[in-house]
Amino acid sequence: MPYPTFDRSRLKLRPLTERVHDLSLDSFYALDDPVPAYDAPGLDTLAQRVASAYRRGRPVILMMGAHVIRAGVSRFLIDLMERGILKHIAMNGAGPIHDYELALIGKTTESVAHYIRLGQFGLWKETGRINEAAKEAYREGIGFGEAIGRMIAEGDFPHKDISVLAAGYRLRVPVTVHIGIGYDIIHEHPNCDGAALGAASYTDFLVFAHTVSQLEGGVMMAFGSAVMAPEVYLKALSMARNVAHQEGREIRHFTTAVFDLIPLEGDIHQEAPKTDPRYYYRPWKTILVRTVADGGESFYFCGDHRVTIPNLYHRILHHLEENA
Repeated sequence: MPYPTFDRSRLKLRPLTERVHDLSLDSFYALDDPVPAYDAPGLDTLAQRVASAYRRGRPVILMMGAHVIRAGVSRFLIDLMERGILKHIAMNGAGPIHDYELALIGKTTESVAHYIRLGQFGLWKETGRINEAAKEAYREGIGFGEAIGRMIAEGDFPHKDISVLAAGYRLRVPVTVHIGIGYDIIHEHPNCDGAALGAASYTDFLVFAHTVSQLEGGVMMAFGSAVMAPEVYLKALSMARNVAHQEGREIRHFTTAVFDLIPLEGDIHQEAPKTDPRYYYRPWKTILVRTVADGGESFYFCGDHRVTIPNLYHRILHHLEENA
């Protein structure tokens, strides 16, 4: 090695029982809990598109950042999977960490400001077990998400019923994990194997690309992911269209939606000019404009996931029941 590397054997890991947690299952919605009202132009149309895609056997994909798990809405996602509506969930690397910790101890989330001063941020023994799932995935040639879901579903996890990953494994619905090396706390741990992580997540990328190859007539929604969702979706769609063009097929009549906290003003169906800082907001130019420019339609919804996801869930079920 031409350059020295950090000696991970010197790290001191502490148990999760010593960590102060900022989030517990007490804040998670039950399916029949009242939810704050939310109404926005296009939300009912999107719900109709999801219901229609489900009835016609077309895929409904949900891509998400980790804050969706922390918003306490996992039961809505799991129920949509159980009903066969959600055909694929794609997470960033932090999503499974919160999902795993909640399934294990019913709590998650630490104060970065506090623990980074102590040099303890992310260095918790039990959470590092996720790295073992990556190694198993690598050995078996399966995806990272499937391996974590299996670990939770088949392991001693008292709250596995709240785990989106375990539900995916149980229901055979792909929940894929799309990582960036160095992004997530498990990459700090001495048992982290970068090759295993990369191989397992790349398998998930290929699983995701396969689902995207069937997107004609379907729906792709992105919740709170400013980089992973638009970038992974963009590459997968290019691959899928490359093969579709060779076979005389099209992947251009589908619906996309972005749910986030950033207010977008003006015409969301035209990307901002390069002189505008919003040009670099990838969900806008990639998901809302470029990839649907030749036959698709896109929607943008500004709001907290704790509000938007339950409202979308209830509207989807309404349209399914209405046309039953």
